[in-house]
Amino acid sequence: MEVHLSPDKEARLREFANRTGKDAAQVVEEAVDRMLDYEERFLAAVAEGRASARRGELVEHDEVVERIEQMFRS
Repeated sequence: MEVHLSPDKEARLREFANRTGKDAAQVVEEAVDRMLDYEERFLAAVAEGRASARRGELVEHDEVVERIEQMFRS
């Protein structure tokens, strides 16, 4: 597979790879792995959330706000 990047992105990629002691292909491979892992987890979480909603397992807005505020206080 070939990926075409703008000259600016390619330069940034090569610069980053040099700073980390890796080659550009390795940096791209690792980035794609992270992105795919994230997307898989995100889609699974969305599916679980939708399934919970279908079962009527919803959280009220005030409770969501409280949970978020607690996360920031911790």
